[in-house]
Amino acid sequence: MQKSIKLRSAKKFSTGPRLLALSAALFLAGCGSLAPVPFKAEDIQERAAQDRVQMYADQEPIAAPLTFHEAAARALKYNLDYRLKLMESALSRSLHDVSSHEMLPRLVAGAGYVYRNNDSGGSSIGIIDREESLRPSTSQERERTLANLNFSWNALDFGVSYYRAQQKADQVLMAEERRRKVVQNVLQDVRNSYWRALGAQKLIGRVDSLLARVNTALANAKEVEAKGLMPRAQVLSYQRALLDAVSLLTLRRQDLELARAELKALMSVAPGTTITLADEKEFALPAVPGNIEALERMAMEKRPEIMEEWYRKRVTENDIKAAKAMLWPNISIDLGPQYDSNRFNYNSSWVDAGVRVSWNILRLAQLPALKRAHEHQNKTDDMRRMALSMAVLTQVRVGVQRYGLSLAELKFAEESLRVDQSLFDYAKAASQSRFDSELEVIRSEARALLAEYQRYAAYSNAQAAWGRVYNSVGLDVLPETIDGHDVKTLAAALENTMSQWQGQVFTTVAAKK
Repeated sequence: MQKSIKLRSAKKFSTGPRLLALSAALFLAGCGSLAPVPFKAEDIQERAAQDRVQMYADQEPIAAPLTFHEAAARALKYNLDYRLKLMESALSRSLHDVSSHEMLPRLVAGAGYVYRNNDSGGSSIGIIDREESLRPSTSQERERTLANLNFSWNALDFGVSYYRAQQKADQVLMAEERRRKVVQNVLQDVRNSYWRALGAQKLIGRVDSLLARVNTALANAKEVEAKGLMPRAQVLSYQRALLDAVSLLTLRRQDLELARAELKALMSVAPGTTITLADEKEFALPAVPGNIEALERMAMEKRPEIMEEWYRKRVTENDIKAAKAMLWPNISIDLGPQYDSNRFNYNSSWVDAGVRVSWNILRLAQLPALKRAHEHQNKTDDMRRMALSMAVLTQVRVGVQRYGLSLAELKFAEESLRVDQSLFDYAKAASQSRFDSELEVIRSEARALLAEYQRYAAYSNAQAAWGRVYNSVGLDVLPETIDGHDVKTLAAALENTMSQWQGQVFTTVAAKK
């Protein structure tokens, strides 16, 4: 009878491990059978439709012609690249908050249930005579519940978490510098595209009308050539001039259309939406700055790329500091109440406290290598910043030179427009019913229209060059918060800030020439 009970107990004991092994095998087999599952075509179409809606969601409607500052405000408020940088900045702040909490001590609450299928216990034997001194006994129940609340603090964990939190704080500042750079780039692109798009709005109707007249004149010229009403060389010469005009006008028309498309993309305007630009007076362009050294000092102090590299140096330094902190002794403190429902315990609840000191002495061998790495890292970071600073200074000087050249180009384009417009007026006044006079009027009008386009392009290039001077110096032209402003308010703040910079900074710099 006793033997059969032991057999049943042994059989019962062996069933548990078998079930556990079978469950583990089934779980591992299930994990190994996972196969790549691509998205379905319906899912892709739904995602694309939702993305298209989200790209243009929550935008103020365009109810009136847009001024330059309103177009810039809309671009900065709704541009997807800028919104991405805002999200990255918010993410950096959240990660910094998370890392700050990692410096806190640990306070872990635990509870559990423990069961075993037989009794825990034992007997004792004498050390000298090796005789059993106690019969087998137990002081632990088969079923019991446990609870604890443990407070622990680790010096090394605190030190490493402290340096990691500093790194996250610097990464927040780096994300802010990247946001500033995107703002400056978007404003630079808007400055270039807006004035080209405004020129397109003014000229594209006239270009289309003239193209129709040129095509009609080409057809008439072919008819004159076929009938022999004029010398063949003269007719072919006129056709050549008209074809050249068609080619140039077609290319310029493409440029004008692309300018409007670029501006709409910068403002994140939905495709198919018609926008009208305000027929505002062109902004007066300031004189070329003369004190380049003052601009270079401003660029060294304000350029986002230089500031980002400077913060990156602190991040890498904290990496080395965290590695050095791991070399020193570690102190850990543990304290917490404990509970065990075991009825054989004399005290079912008690408080554990302990202090431990540990030191991996062999890690000290890393100290010389870490010092060398720290020194080399600092030199590398400084050299990277110096190389970037040299590029920035070059951009400032090249930007000022380009601005001066663009002003000269604008002056030349205005003079060319004056001459071509006078020739066109003269051709109209002197035109008669003769075919060659009509061709001359068309050719003069095409030349005048191209000159007017060149003048708009030159003004746009001058504005873009002036924007590059802004960009090369690293000036901020926005309030700190953008989402909290509507387009009108943001445009007014943008205009005020730009006027202050231009009036106070660049005028002073130019006066030192």
